[in-house]
Amino acid sequence: MPGKKTKTIEEINRKIRSGSVVVVTADEMGGIVRSKGPEKAAREVDVVTTGTFAPMCSSGVFMNFGPVKPAIKAAKILLNGVPAYGGLAAVDLYLGATEPAEDDPLNHIHPGWFKYGGGHVIGDLVAGRKVKLQATAYGTDCYPGRELERRITLEELPYAVMVNPRNGYQNYNCAINLSKKTIYTYMGVLKPRAANANYSTSGCLSPLFNDPWYRTIGMGTRIFLGGAQGFVTGPGTQHKPGAPRGDNGVPLAPAGTLMVTGDLKKMDPRWVVGVSMVGYGCSLALGLGIPIPVLDEEMARYTGVTDEDLFTQIVDYGRDYPRGEAKSLGRVSYAELMSGSIRFEGREVATVPLSSRTRALEIAGTLKAWIEKGAFLLGEPQELLPAE
Repeated sequence: MPGKKTKTIEEINRKIRSGSVVVVTADEMGGIVRSKGPEKAAREVDVVTTGTFAPMCSSGVFMNFGPVKPAIKAAKILLNGVPAYGGLAAVDLYLGATEPAEDDPLNHIHPGWFKYGGGHVIGDLVAGRKVKLQATAYGTDCYPGRELERRITLEELPYAVMVNPRNGYQNYNCAINLSKKTIYTYMGVLKPRAANANYSTSGCLSPLFNDPWYRTIGMGTRIFLGGAQGFVTGPGTQHKPGAPRGDNGVPLAPAGTLMVTGDLKKMDPRWVVGVSMVGYGCSLALGLGIPIPVLDEEMARYTGVTDEDLFTQIVDYGRDYPRGEAKSLGRVSYAELMSGSIRFEGREVATVPLSSRTRALEIAGTLKAWIEKGAFLLGEPQELLPAE
């Protein structure tokens, strides 16, 4: 149960405005809690910043490309040859990060390279590059236009907002391949007979690891998204808080997820990067960070977790996962994963991260600097994420 609150989000925001706030990054908080204890840490630290940078497939952008002459109700839309969804309104569209180019050979020649897709278009727009817009329509009395082709930039668009249905997974599998052939997955290339083990979480820096029961995160929580300020809008599409948890409350398998949004025009190309995953598809590598307010002793204890405290399950993607039978083949800590190898069935197996620890540290540090300068206030969640 939550401990007695030592401060509120409103009080922390007053400290941010006055310049007296105490902010530490998640990797620093573990040492503070160990040396001073959670009670004293709760009194001394106001905010813990987190970060992660990794492929986040369930991402995309709502755009409006503005009025044109003659007016058009776009039915089929391509951006640099990548299909976007036009079933919204006349010149509105949604571009998904995993949509491949229309002429991509996909996996017909296996493994496919997926050189360009929705994530790359989004990255090009944020980087200020021109993107080719093509639209066709069936024509109506009020929208007689049937074809449109032009070059657009993000700056020219009247509206462009990132809306991601599922980001920031709270833990994820460690993937291996027990089959006899190399396989190509969203967890990267997995060599046969468990020759490598891939993972995609930034350990103690991962946002939802620092608030395992979502006590401070929900609709309205202000976040770092793609290098700009964004918001949590609710639980993500695969929010599963009922996953098994350890004694510290942290899930041992994939659990919570976030739906998030942010102004694409304010984002930084360093944190919004198109990704090609050989043999699998396209995606978007995205920077995400959340400031966790240390409201009480319990939150200090949660934010004080270290890589040694965090565990995930080893899952076979060669047989079990594609059959829908993703059973656990063992448990491993993030400290072990980040060491470069793990022990599996009596032998050493090399580990490969899909997330960047270095970039995660940079995000947490950037968020810390924003808060210390008074440029970033904590958002008071209007409705917390479901915890059951």
